[in-house]
Amino acid sequence: MSYLDFKPASCKNCYKCLRECPVKAIKVSNHQAKIIDERCILCGTCTGVCPQNAKIVHSETDVVENLLKGNKKVIASVAPSFVSSFKIDDFSVMQIALGKLGFAYAEETAVGANLVVSEYKKLLSEGKYKNFITSACPAVNNLIQEYYPKALPYLAKVDSPMLAHGKLLRNQFPDAKIVFIGPCIAKKKEAAESGIIDAVLTYEDLKVLFEKNDITLSEIVKLGANRKGVIANKAKYFPISRGIIKSFDELPQGYEYVAIDGVQKCMDILENVDTLDGIFLELNACDYACVKGPCSLTGAEEAIKANADIRKYVTSGGDKWTNVDGNGIDISKFYAKIKPAGIAFTENDIKAVLAKTGKFKKEDELNCGACGYRTCREKAWAVLNGFAEPEMCVPYMRERAETMSYEIIQNSPNGIIVVDFDLKIIEVSKKARDLFNISGDVKGRDLVDFINPTEYLLASAGKKFFSHERLAIGEKTVELSIIVLNEQKIMFGMYTDITEQTNADKKLEKMRLDTIATTDEVIQKQMRVAQEIASLLGETTAESKVALLKLKAALLETHED
Repeated sequence: MSYLDFKPASCKNCYKCLRECPVKAIKVSNHQAKIIDERCILCGTCTGVCPQNAKIVHSETDVVENLLKGNKKVIASVAPSFVSSFKIDDFSVMQIALGKLGFAYAEETAVGANLVVSEYKKLLSEGKYKNFITSACPAVNNLIQEYYPKALPYLAKVDSPMLAHGKLLRNQFPDAKIVFIGPCIAKKKEAAESGIIDAVLTYEDLKVLFEKNDITLSEIVKLGANRKGVIANKAKYFPISRGIIKSFDELPQGYEYVAIDGVQKCMDILENVDTLDGIFLELNACDYACVKGPCSLTGAEEAIKANADIRKYVTSGGDKWTNVDGNGIDISKFYAKIKPAGIAFTENDIKAVLAKTGKFKKEDELNCGACGYRTCREKAWAVLNGFAEPEMCVPYMRERAETMSYEIIQNSPNGIIVVDFDLKIIEVSKKARDLFNISGDVKGRDLVDFINPTEYLLASAGKKFFSHERLAIGEKTVELSIIVLNEQKIMFGMYTDITEQTNADKKLEKMRLDTIATTDEVIQKQMRVAQEIASLLGETTAESKVALLKLKAALLETHED
């Protein structure tokens, strides 16, 4: 099932999502980006960087609405980051709002997180872990299972807080439907595979449901919720950086406690995890942890304030921390190695793909990253797997386009001069060089140094197209057409050599004039003869005169046309 994708119509072939994707789980097909579900860890990084806001996060609002219309109770497990996303510091307000939607009961996921911390303490006390990696973030768990299996021995074999809480709620309400509400996309996959959580709503989904049902949290706040049932629970720290570490009443000895936020930083640590010893790693896929989850309602500029709001919210419950009784519920979990999509290819296969984009030797491999892949070879591997297209190589396509443009200009039968709006020369074709006797490298020089720029000045004055019918250049006659490309801020002058046509026109004009002169001479001779034999010819002479005059008129008319 696809939990995340892009709107095809919005994708502009910019590759930004691919550049930012830490595991390259995006393929480009027919110039459109698509998620490779088998490689995606659902960190949501791509959704935050897409300039077209083309993300599509699979929504389960319809599923939840149907559950709420059903005959069974629906229980909500709400992540503590609701504080920063919905700007409320009282969970009873959220409980009332969810009750208005039809939820029978709502509880903070931090209850399950408390149980997770207890299990962490138990495992740490056993001293069996060389290094210890928290298992609270499903995106990080996916990352380790697919791409860093060597770190699996260090990953805590414990459920995430969502699943731990789900098991607690399932024990308490055996026949109920359980819905998790939070800012995470990866929770959707985790819930679907668990058999414990029936549906997941993101905060974006919940906001839509509130608006659809005219539920306003600020109005509920005005009613004066009394904070009934508030439980002092340090596990409410979970959504912020170092939140898991802060959730311990007392940190077990023998470990150095470190928090890492952001997938790339997590990858850096996981790459070298074998070199570490005695390190407790709190790993979060999201920068600033869960308060900045991909489907949170917290803006980028609000991350620090969100952190402070969570801290204030936790301490407002008092300092007598409550430990949750798991009632013997097993929250252990085995994380298996998962083979990501994609197969290896031979060196010859890689070289064949590289050759398609003009990379025949090591120096040709720029590794610029414009295509989204870190190296040209990584991109070649993606092409072979069907995840990328050869044409995604931006330097190659640019060079190819420039080469094609250059060849078209240089081999044109017309003279071509390209200048910018400052009348600086950009390109001159061979034909234009011959016409104007231009030699050497003239790029960047002023057009006025070689030709009269008057026509270009007139063209840039506002006309998109300027045509000069006749222009004499030495012994040549040319027709000039200038196209103004305003967006590119360049002018494209084309000189068509019409010397032969002009010479042919001159010859035709000479023949016409000669014919007229001959006709006049014939008329004069005919008139003299007519006068001598007028008495003999009569009307015949007059008719001849009329016919000849008509011939002359016709020739003159042709000239005027």
